[in-house]
Amino acid sequence: MTATAARPAALDTRRAVLAIAALSLGAVGIGVSEFVTMGLLPEIADGVAVDIPTAGHLVSAYAFGVVVGAPVIAATAARLPRKGLLLGLLVAFLVGTALTVAAPGYGTLLAARFVAGLPHGAYFGVASLVAASLVAPELKGRAVSSVMLGLSVATLAGVPAATWLGQNLGWRTAFVAVVVLAVLTVVAVLALVPRTPGNPEATVRSELGALRRPQVWLTLGVAVVGFGGFFALYAYIAPLTTEVAGMDAGFVPVVLLCFGVGGVLGTVLGGKLADVALFRSLVWSMAATGVLLGAVYVAARNPVSLVVLAFCITIVTSVLVVTLQLRLMEVAVGAELLGAALNHSALNAANGVGALLGGAVIAAGWGYESTAVVGVVLAVLGLGVLAWSAALRRRELRAG
Repeated sequence: MTATAARPAALDTRRAVLAIAALSLGAVGIGVSEFVTMGLLPEIADGVAVDIPTAGHLVSAYAFGVVVGAPVIAATAARLPRKGLLLGLLVAFLVGTALTVAAPGYGTLLAARFVAGLPHGAYFGVASLVAASLVAPELKGRAVSSVMLGLSVATLAGVPAATWLGQNLGWRTAFVAVVVLAVLTVVAVLALVPRTPGNPEATVRSELGALRRPQVWLTLGVAVVGFGGFFALYAYIAPLTTEVAGMDAGFVPVVLLCFGVGGVLGTVLGGKLADVALFRSLVWSMAATGVLLGAVYVAARNPVSLVVLAFCITIVTSVLVVTLQLRLMEVAVGAELLGAALNHSALNAANGVGALLGGAVIAAGWGYESTAVVGVVLAVLGLGVLAWSAALRRRELRAG
């Protein structure tokens, strides 16, 4: 059963918009939970008595929770009614975030971030399929990008606000705010999202069968290595702003705000471009990511150029996220839930890899700006994987 086959009958435009808005609200809470750790990295490090590179492992723990949770949940839960599955995932996310608030030390905090990450990818996978089922097929890209817009709203408003809250009232208060958002999303999904069936023909074997397709693995590879470059930089944006650009900690939310504005514009643009030329948009956004990360290495010492580059980088990487999401839904024929969820598994593997590599070059004494060089190398690798995918697609077309 495809996403469009599961489309609820007689759903009017207003109800569809409200349902997609409820799904996007969940993306806001998840996005704040994921990214506020980066904005509060110095405060969290002080709070649990570790150095900043060690605190960076908290970013990786959440990311690896997504990597584990997305394929396992998607493969085992594809038959379930999607509204009920969404609610279960939201409750699991709420529990993991509450454990983050209550964690007494670094070890328990590391475990709590892993638990909070487990439902992340599956939530976005299910939400994307539900959103796509509520609209006409030619609007699928824009519907999925509307769900993903929640991540951009998180970086635009939620993360800067939560960062300010954590800096002034203690880092745990930022995650209390996420718990509140999770509760509001549960209520909104209950009230606004229509009942949508799962795939009654799905089995674990049929879902995992998508992993036999080379194009699925190549698209995942683009996400892991290509997008890892962004996270190598973003994971350490707070010390980059203060130690390299020379600004005080109060300027960090301003930089995060620029990431957010760019993310909103890029997500909207990504949905439109994906509906017109999906693969081509994926290629140019990957190339632009590498160029802009290289510019950060050169210009990060100037606060104005850092802000401008933060804005531009997030536009192109948001296009990249949306196009990767739709590309995986396209190539994972018959296992769309797994494909949609695996995008976030791959992106969070990128998050973990990027944070670890960024921390490694910092620990080696190469400076916080060296994380941008890591990003350039990973972006180039991503372009190489895309070239491989394009060559394989040409062979498939000739053979077909």
